[in-house]
Amino acid sequence: EHRGSPALVNESAAQFIEWRKQTGLSPVATSESIGLAWDDPNATPPEEFRFDLCGSVDAPVPENEFGIINKVIPAGRCAVVRHFGSHDRMTEPAYYLYREWLPESGEELRDFPLFFHYHNLLQDTPEHELVTDVCLPLV
Repeated sequence: EHRGSPALVNESAAQFIEWRKQTGLSPVATSESIGLAWDDPNATPPEEFRFDLCGSVDAPVPENEFGIINKVIPAGRCAVVRHFGSHDRMTEPAYYLYREWLPESGEELRDFPLFFHYHNLLQDTPEHELVTDVCLPLV
């Protein structure tokens, strides 16, 4: 769980990656990688910003020095926009879903945050080849 300035998310990501490497509980090659956007980085005071870095696991995560914990992403429908390229520009499809698509869709939001499903990661992929689904949970 990253708490604090959005500018420091990459530091939290580095700790999460190190946990994945050391424990082998959520190997990048075979596990899903997801980011939960609890807050809008452009509308939330930096000290209140929340973003969870997630990797799928097959067993409960034991207590650890990294502070990695188990959580569940509930199953359900989502509106999805596929984003290609830099993670720095993922607010664009997120804003599109909230500001344009949702009001015109007649759909209702589920009580769960927007999330990013990373199909590949920057440490293994050139930035212009990154593929990320931006998922807006719906009732």
